[in-house]
Amino acid sequence: MFFSIVIPTYNRLPILQKCLLALEIQTLDRQIVTDYEIVVVDDGSTDGTIEWLNSSTAQLPHLKFYEQAHKGASAARNLGVEQAQGDTIVFIDSDIVVTPTFLQCHADTLLQRQKVLGDDRVFTYGAVINTANFEAPTTEPYKVLDFSNAYFATTNVAIARHWLLEVGLFDLGFDLYGWEDLELGVRLKNQGIEMVKCPEAVGYHWHPAFSLDRIPRLIEQELERGKMGVVFYEKHPTLDVKIMIQMTVFHRILWNILSLGGSLNERTMKPLLKWLIDLGNPQLAEQFARIFLNQYSVQEVHHAYQLSLKTSK
Repeated sequence: MFFSIVIPTYNRLPILQKCLLALEIQTLDRQIVTDYEIVVVDDGSTDGTIEWLNSSTAQLPHLKFYEQAHKGASAARNLGVEQAQGDTIVFIDSDIVVTPTFLQCHADTLLQRQKVLGDDRVFTYGAVINTANFEAPTTEPYKVLDFSNAYFATTNVAIARHWLLEVGLFDLGFDLYGWEDLELGVRLKNQGIEMVKCPEAVGYHWHPAFSLDRIPRLIEQELERGKMGVVFYEKHPTLDVKIMIQMTVFHRILWNILSLGGSLNERTMKPLLKWLIDLGNPQLAEQFARIFLNQYSVQEVHHAYQLSLKTSK
């Protein structure tokens, strides 16, 4: 088994450095994993990423990297897969820091399940632990909020390369934030590709601690997620997708109740969020902020869908 680890990146140099250095110290059974390459695709970064990659080839012997104009993560991943030499693709993001046994755990789980199935219609989904600890991200304990049952979330998956090519890679119609990986997952699922969880293959997902100045960008992401949710549903108009993107009457009622008809918003909740942050609990503050952030997404998915219906007539 030869792994190609495909990593899109955009202006994340400090955590990308940790990501790549962790991937260079993998402990492998060479009878199972013959070798691996790290395929980084820079999506038009302006923070010195390319300059650092160029100067770091000695300490990153597995690295191959490519550049593209800023086209988004989908285009970057597609380029990475197209250039990959491995028979098995691992997707992680550039803010993921892995453990030394990461690749071997994916390999062992893949091979074990392939033997049971008699073919390679399977992909592994590793554990993702969220952390704001930049200095030592791999010391973060697993939390209930880290649980995810998403199908083909590209923060930590491994799959035979040929299946990605057969279903057509990532859809570049997802040009804003959200849903492009899960949409590819629907196409893989339709091909009978099975997901197997691999909790031993741990990736620590670093992002800065929640702060009030991040709220405008988080709101923007939820609005984009709503718009892309409609793109997702129009490609796959099923109840499962409708529930995933929260485009149901139930979700509208639920989040209208939870947000008290929209009265709990970024303005009215600011004092509470600031108080929690000042107490040293930004994670709890972020969970409270999800009340109005999710309301933005639910409202936008319905608005975008109604607009799509009007323009299609």
